[in-house]
Amino acid sequence: MPNSQVEVTSLESQLVQEDALLRGHFRLSSGLHSDTYVQCARFLRRPDLAAPAAATLAAQIREAGLQPDTVVGPAMGGVVIGYELARQLGVPGIFTERDDTGQMTLRRGFTVQPGERIIIAEDVVTTGKSTNEVARLLTSLGAEILAVASLIDRTGGKAELSFPNFALLPVTAATYAPDDCPLCRAGIPVVKPGSRPEKAFS
Repeated sequence: MPNSQVEVTSLESQLVQEDALLRGHFRLSSGLHSDTYVQCARFLRRPDLAAPAAATLAAQIREAGLQPDTVVGPAMGGVVIGYELARQLGVPGIFTERDDTGQMTLRRGFTVQPGERIIIAEDVVTTGKSTNEVARLLTSLGAEILAVASLIDRTGGKAELSFPNFALLPVTAATYAPDDCPLCRAGIPVVKPGSRPEKAFS
């Protein structure tokens, strides 16, 4: 296989080595507890790892006969992988971000045109909710969503998406309500990793 592509079977070990895929007992930003935590930024900080991974995604997209006009990577997690995937596909790469009201939008002069064919790039698809939010924004502007492409599908292939889902690594992660968490009952200390502040819960 060409050096420009990553062996998918080695991706999990690379993610673990970069502390981008952790197993243990974690408190997520939602407040739920989980046995798995994903922080792809630690993997994507390595261009020598990010480029081959994006090349593999690009090859899968081409093999499926999809020809996007643009790659859109939602900020923040999708910005780096979106840029690299766009480079591999030879098309422009832009990103969406949240405005002051928390709504996903296009800023910085980015636009899409009616009929523009889009691949949404994510570092990790967690539930599919934010991916669908981006898709609704883009389709409201007349764009056509061809697929989402991600490094990790944390739903294990169960994301509720109305378009194809390309992921290099499906990961099945258990989540628990904090008052009904077997990891807590087992006395395993909980860790709060990540970049986003926790939501307040009463």
